[in-house]
Amino acid sequence: MNEPPENWETSNPRRLGPERGGALRGAVVAGLIIIAVAALRGYWDGWLLAGAILAIALGAAAGGQRRAFKHGDRLQMKETRHSSLAEAVLAHIPDPVILVDQRSVIVEANEAARALLPGLKIDHPLSFALRSPDVLDGIDEVLNTEDPLRVEYSERVPTERTFEVHIGPLRGTMSELDGRSGVVLFFRDLTSAQRLEAMRADFVANASHELRTPLASLLGFIETLQGPARNDPAARERFLDIMRGQAQRMKRLIDDLLSLSRIEMRAHVPPTATVDLTSIATHMIETLSPLAKERGVAIQTKLPEGSLHVRGDRDELLRVLENLIENAAKYGESGGKVDVELARRTAPDGKAQAVLIVQDYGPGIAPEHLPRLTERFYRVDVAQSRDKGGTGLGLAIVKHIVNRHRGHLDIASELGQGARFTVTLPEFTEEVAQSR
Repeated sequence: MNEPPENWETSNPRRLGPERGGALRGAVVAGLIIIAVAALRGYWDGWLLAGAILAIALGAAAGGQRRAFKHGDRLQMKETRHSSLAEAVLAHIPDPVILVDQRSVIVEANEAARALLPGLKIDHPLSFALRSPDVLDGIDEVLNTEDPLRVEYSERVPTERTFEVHIGPLRGTMSELDGRSGVVLFFRDLTSAQRLEAMRADFVANASHELRTPLASLLGFIETLQGPARNDPAARERFLDIMRGQAQRMKRLIDDLLSLSRIEMRAHVPPTATVDLTSIATHMIETLSPLAKERGVAIQTKLPEGSLHVRGDRDELLRVLENLIENAAKYGESGGKVDVELARRTAPDGKAQAVLIVQDYGPGIAPEHLPRLTERFYRVDVAQSRDKGGTGLGLAIVKHIVNRHRGHLDIASELGQGARFTVTLPEFTEEVAQSR
């Protein structure tokens, strides 16, 4: 009977033992996932090729080091189905990637996938974390046909997001997956692209409607100045003042539309900077006090003595305070005062919150209008809003900024009792920072 060759053990992965076999298996899995992702994306990136080669080479080197021990030595190592090497390689792929077997059980997933689907667990069915019939049926179809497939996946909470899921067979040596077939799911985020398309459509529809009136006024006055009022200095000055007001109205409208669009584009990306809400409130109150004084309105404040920190975008939070205080001064000027209060509060779940309250004492808002106040271009009184320079976008901007900051906007009002706007944001404390 022929003796096996000297290097028989090292040339056959099935005879390498659990330690080296596990390293090679994890390396091959990582390499195959990278190759599959490149195929699904339709191109070969240099870093993908290098990553695949690196994964397999490092796995082989790890196995070689373990084989170098003397025959009598044994390593007490627990073999796992997914190696740390595979996780390290996958962690550098910025898009969510998931590998499942023929039973749709998760074999491997990168950090981006775990962030997208918090319920994701290795060795658990994918359906436990991802409840999308289109994606799950797509996996079965790819397993049966071995042809790549693309489906759409959407999630509604915490924010609405849409992904194109590329599903493809994992081509390679399936023995490295314990004899199971494999499928790779690659998630491509379409949220920004879809928001851009929606933004363009909304801009055309809303801007054309809102700009029609001032443009018609400008054209009418220009024709009058070129005709009957050509030699009338008094009429010319009066018409030019009106034209200037209409042009400023169009400028405010376009500025608000652009601001709202930028905020919506980043709605799914929570702010990461830490800002002092007390400092922001103080700055904006000082800025708007002259405007309020011109309207006969006094701004009364109640602010905490120390800092009140939140995770936020300073410019956007300044915009929230500006819109709320300015609206209160404009539409509640008959009350003669506006209260601005900032305080910390403990939520029912024990978490710390920062609460901003802006209260006016004007005519108030009828109950039927309250649910629609934050809609684009919605006005309780169209004529009054336009006379006061409103665009109908201020509260829509406030709502979208608060949503991006993972906060809540509440509006309460009664006719004759004024209106109360409450913004609640998660407070950023040392305990919160340490828990992250």
